[in-house]
Formats: sequence, C-alpha cells, structure tokens
Amino acid sequence: MNNTEHGLWVIAEQQEGQINEASFELLAKAVELKERSNQPITAILLGSSITAAAKQLLAYGADAVRVVDNDCLKQYKPRTYERVLLQLIERYRPAIVLFSATAQGRDLAPRVMCQLQTGLTADCLDLTIDDQGLLVQEKPSYGGNILCTIVIEQARPQMATVRPGVFSKLTPKTDCQGEIIQETVEVLDDEAYEVLESCPLSDKGGSISDAEIIVACGRGVKESNDLALINEFSALIHGEIACTRPLVDQGWFTHELQIGQSGTTVKPKLIINIGISGAVQYIVGIQNAQTTISINRNSEADIFSVSDYGITADYTELIPAVIREIKRRKQQE
Repeated sequence: MNNTEHGLWVIAEQQEGQINEASFELLAKAVELKERSNQPITAILLGSSITAAAKQLLAYGADAVRVVDNDCLKQYKPRTYERVLLQLIERYRPAIVLFSATAQGRDLAPRVMCQLQTGLTADCLDLTIDDQGLLVQEKPSYGGNILCTIVIEQARPQMATVRPGVFSKLTPKTDCQGEIIQETVEVLDDEAYEVLESCPLSDKGGSISDAEIIVACGRGVKESNDLALINEFSALIHGEIACTRPLVDQGWFTHELQIGQSGTTVKPKLIINIGISGAVQYIVGIQNAQTTISINRNSEADIFSVSDYGITADYTELIPAVIREIKRRKQQE
C-alpha cells in the first residue's frame, strides 16, 4: 500500500439530523478491518446542524468525525456532495473509502470514483484485509450465481459500497473517546437541483429491513388470491410480508418488499419462507436471519439446505390449519 494514503473512511448518511442505520453497520465492519489494517477510522458527515448527530458516530466506532456543516448540504444534492467530498479526499488522502449501498450511496460513490480515477466495487457483501494490507471485497455477480473477490492493487483510494443489513451494528459506547472536527471547504449550491417538497414514504406496514418476523412468499404461490391467506397468517404472528423477485415482476408486490440480491438484505429473528425454491439470489438476502423455517411441496428444494426447520407440504393446506390453531390458542388465553 502506498504510504502517502492512510486511513479508513466511512461516509455516513443522515436525513434531518438522523443517522442512517446503515452507517452504524458500516462502522462495525470498519472496526473489524481496523484490527487487520491498523488504519484509524474516520466518519465523514455532511449536512446542516448535524454536530449532535456526529457524536453518535463516535459511539458506534469512529475514531474521529469530520463534519462539513452548511445550509447547502441540508438536502442531498449529488454534485454539491460530490465536490465537498472530493475536497476532503484530496486534502487527507485516505486509503479506503466506504459507502453504504443505499440510494444515496449508489449515486454518490461512482461520481466520486470517476473524478478520482480510482476503482469502486459496488454492492459488496463482505470486506476483509489481506496480508498486503489491501481491501478484499466480495460481491455477487452473474445474476448472483457466483461471488467475486476483488482487490484494487494500485489506484487509491480503494472504494466500495456495502449492502445495508449485511453487518450488525455494535453496541454504542457510553464513554467513547474521539474528536469531532469541523472542516472548512468550499460549498457551492447546485442550482440545477431544487427540492420542491418532501414527505414520508407511505407504507401500510413496517420496513422489512427492520422486521423481527418476516413471512416471505415466492414463485410457488400460484394464485394472487392466496395472498389474503398469507397476509392473515402474517398478521396473527405480528410479521411483515415480503417476497421474491418473480412476485414483484408479476405486480403482486412493490420492490420495497423484495428480498435478495436485487432487493433488500434482512436479518430478522424469524423468517418463514412459503413456496420459495432457494435460488442463490434470494439466499444472499436472508443469510443473517436467526431462525429460518421453510414450507415447500418439493422435498428437494434448495431452500431446505439453509433452513433450521423444513416442512414438505402444500401451503394452501398447512397455513389454514396453522391459522386455526393460533386462533384457538388465543381464545383460550
């Protein structure tokens, strides 16, 4: 590694002063990488009136937080954020720069990469440090059928985006030591962008990325009318409904409810898979679930190889029986 580049940076995200959970997850991985690389962890936070939020980043693992606090950074504007971040990277020359693979991170990271003429691995599932001190990045490729291992040997900084939900955040430290540094850089507002209105996302349920219990259905659910049955079952066990990509493609669900390589990575306490075969693209999204139960008519389905409990059955017969039993027990309480 070139000695002129030093430091492991995590580009934190915030909205209205609230740090995105994915940033805390990324800091947890950075702490692990620090043990191998001996690189100090610096969190970068851009926004307006965000000093209080910066303290949280220290509690979750950052050794220092560099803050650019400016009214022009209150809302994410791609070119404004890109220019500010470029100034910081060129000033301090970090060896590694990590982004969360959120909508913002996936937009910002390649912009910065192009300006720096370096390398970027997108949508990583794991990161390690090799014996030469290089960042080893693992990501799915060819439709999720293989995992690629990528290193950036020459160009700096080494850059990667990491899928949210892959890592677990650390328990925040109450006696954290670290420095919050207020940076002075040129911030030019981009008049090509103007936020006319913002409103919270309307959702009938919770987010599957935060759910403790998930009921997921796949291609084996043949009739859209069966979704009412599955929704009833999910509601009885206080779960969130999710799905695989084919059901999104059929228009039965929105993309926000899709689990897998091209959807969301989840880590619930319990996930119940109904009619899901177990393609690699899907398994990538559930590998951090604490307990996995799968229901499938095919006893040879791949999903059973990653399940704690497997049931070979027709869900149209099994689920109604389970619903009746749950209701019976509730009446006896």
